[in-house]
Amino acid sequence: RETVGRVAAGAIAKKLLARDKITITGFTRQIGHHVAETINFKEIEKNIVRCPDAKTAKKMVTAIMQARKNGDSLGGIVEVVAQGVPAGLGEPVFDKLDADLAKAVMSIPAVKGVEIGAGFQTAAMTGSECNDIIVMKNKKVTTQTNNAGGILGGISNGMDIVVKLVVKPTSSINKAQETITQKGKKSEIRVEGRHDPCVAPRAVPIAEAMVALTLIDHLLRHKTSRLT
Repeated sequence: RETVGRVAAGAIAKKLLARDKITITGFTRQIGHHVAETINFKEIEKNIVRCPDAKTAKKMVTAIMQARKNGDSLGGIVEVVAQGVPAGLGEPVFDKLDADLAKAVMSIPAVKGVEIGAGFQTAAMTGSECNDIIVMKNKKVTTQTNNAGGILGGISNGMDIVVKLVVKPTSSINKAQETITQKGKKSEIRVEGRHDPCVAPRAVPIAEAMVALTLIDHLLRHKTSRLT
């Protein structure tokens, strides 16, 4: 599939980013109604759904197997965290870092929504709740929270960059659904064969790759703009 090329290119991008001590970690945050309550990066590759919460991972697997049994499918949320990203990447208008990240991950098949940081949760916040308070910690400038997801005004602020993407349920299901024929007559469709009941875990390495490719692009532009 075409995503193989993305992952291959992303692997190279990750190695280049590592030179600047930037790491990219993706995982499955949610499948169906099951949401990871704890985040432990060491747990991600210990289960088939790539969930950082071992207990929730088991519930996710059970839910997926039940969906398969019912001839149905489930959607999910994939989260990618970029650590070590320096402040200053991105532009304030036409090449905003968050806009480029959103475009990159939205190009992944089955992705129907993207949020940066607290994202849609900020709709229910007040300004004082949403603002990330700037403080000094260990002689470094940081923030008490990271609702902005590491990006302000289209430019990275030095905090972890957090990107979440919604992966829709697989459309090819073995459950009978109504449709119409070419002549407009009412009919029924059922997709036969083997199909994934949930593709969210498969999207994790692709999402990591797209974030890595976007960040290395901005990092190289940032560096070359300072050459004299």
